Amino acid sequence: MADNQKKLFTEFPPVSTAQWEEVIRKDLKGADYDKKLVWKTMEGFNVKPYYRAEDLEGLPFLDSKPGEFPFVRGTKCNNRWMVRQSIVVYDPREANALALEVLMRGVDSLGFEINGSNFSAEDLDLLLKGIDLRAVELHFDGAALLSDLEKHVFALIERCGYGPKEVRVSFGYDPCIWKLSMRGDQACLDAGSYCRTNIKAAIERAQPYKKIRCITVNGHVFNSCGATIVQELAFALANGHDYLSVFQDDGLTIDQIARAIAFKFSVGSNYFMEIAKFRAARLLWANIVSGYAPECECSAKMKITGVTSDFNMTVYDPYVNMLRGTTEAMSAALGGVDTLEVLPFDWAFEEPTEFSARIARNVQLLLKEESHFDQVVDPAGGSYYIENLTASIAEQAWKLFHQVEELGGYAAAFKAGFIKEQLDASADKRRKNIATRREILLGTNQYPNFIEKADNAIDPSMVGVEPAGVSSNPNLLKPFRGGMEFEQVRLAVDRSGKTPIAFMLTVGNLAMARARSQFAGNFFGCAGIEPADNLLFASVEQGVEAALAAKADIVVLCSSDDEYVTLAPEAFKALDGKAIFVVAGAPASQPELEAQGIRNFISVRSNVLETLKGYVRELGINLYE
Repeated sequence: MADNQKKLFTEFPPVSTAQWEEVIRKDLKGADYDKKLVWKTMEGFNVKPYYRAEDLEGLPFLDSKPGEFPFVRGTKCNNRWMVRQSIVVYDPREANALALEVLMRGVDSLGFEINGSNFSAEDLDLLLKGIDLRAVELHFDGAALLSDLEKHVFALIERCGYGPKEVRVSFGYDPCIWKLSMRGDQACLDAGSYCRTNIKAAIERAQPYKKIRCITVNGHVFNSCGATIVQELAFALANGHDYLSVFQDDGLTIDQIARAIAFKFSVGSNYFMEIAKFRAARLLWANIVSGYAPECECSAKMKITGVTSDFNMTVYDPYVNMLRGTTEAMSAALGGVDTLEVLPFDWAFEEPTEFSARIARNVQLLLKEESHFDQVVDPAGGSYYIENLTASIAEQAWKLFHQVEELGGYAAAFKAGFIKEQLDASADKRRKNIATRREILLGTNQYPNFIEKADNAIDPSMVGVEPAGVSSNPNLLKPFRGGMEFEQVRLAVDRSGKTPIAFMLTVGNLAMARARSQFAGNFFGCAGIEPADNLLFASVEQGVEAALAAKADIVVLCSSDDEYVTLAPEAFKALDGKAIFVVAGAPASQPELEAQGIRNFISVRSNVLETLKGYVRELGINLYE
């Protein structure tokens, strides 16, 4: 067999990188290599158009196996992640009934968000009635109630006699993010504070149990604020490091603290980068913990829960959210998360329905039962591309982590305004990218469903997701969704009682007229302005006459750049201000046309969002701003 293989490969002589580059540059025909082929990421590093075996040279983590330090390839020797569904608990009996139902439908991890002003031990018994804690992972959140809730859970575990390795439970203690970053509680981790004392006591109670995590670092919040992958990792790691430092000062060992911390990260739509993110996260956390010389190397294992990104979710064309959730779930599974939650497709605008929750569950079940994603450990291992992405993300996140540490850690950096400053810069860039379509949200800023109208039950205030903080602190984190501003424009049009029409005046060169008509239709459709498409008019006069007959609010001239020199002034004059006149394109003659009073042009270089806002205001429609 070896001889046959050797003979086979001798028929294909090796091709050097220099040879590849020579062919590529020849095909580029003088075009700039970096501009055409090198991807300049928001994460602070460039991605080459291809990678080869030589690009793996020098990467220090390649020899590790799954379950081995530094855990790049996973913290265990299998890829059997847990399927989570979260339940908001208003009534313990109702929540229990729903929990039992979803457990029969493939879920094996339950997230309970306790809602209310009190929650007793009896309430916990009702909530967990019929649920075997040895078979189900549980996560509890509940803000002010968390301390009492956690004590009830430990009492239940002891009462039921569960063994030290039998229960998998986590709690949502995360004062650095929930209290300081979201609410402005400056004293959240001060010595002797209520929160710090409670967490220390919880960690001590959890010591006999190997799979109970008392602290959850909610790194996904950074993604919701527009963070890059590097920022999400660096700030989450800095947050976790604060807990290591603080509770060691309180007398706990590094092994006690590290084993009590879990991380929750978002899963965005950047498929390969997200796979690499989880691998880099485990690598960096292992290095941070190992720096404190834990007694057991296993203390450096990172416990990761992934949740599909709420930043990418949209109100309009919401079924596209199913597709986003599916690819994001694939990234998380291939990246080796321990637990995964796929948000229901209607999460952004309503209480999820039974149907949307079922679809969200089934995404993971399909990946497991039909695609067998859980049967292969670290399938990305050895990939020239993903191994290099892992190294690049880790390098940049480590640099940013050190910047935070130089300011005194996460809490100090937040109070100094550094965290907010960094997130604002990336959020502004992402907003601009979405506004100009450099970042696509299908159905929202590109290829909208023209005939869709928002359900009347959708309140304009639901389109945004900014929290109701209790502080006027300007450093507070402000989550938002990428499509939010487009949705606000379109929702205003939907609620206006008008149906604005953008009429495509197609004339002249057929190919250019049709291409620009389709472009303009998608452009205006993003604001809920109905495009009226046409094949081709014989003359400008005929097109204007048809536009006026259709009572068009906007008339878009669609033709070739050369023909605009004569056609645009003719159409503008014939229209005589009876509708907003727009030229589709950015012709060389634009200054000349502007001198004749034509002021509206749309092209691929336009800021789609701001341009649409201007037209909507000109139509007399008030925006939700």
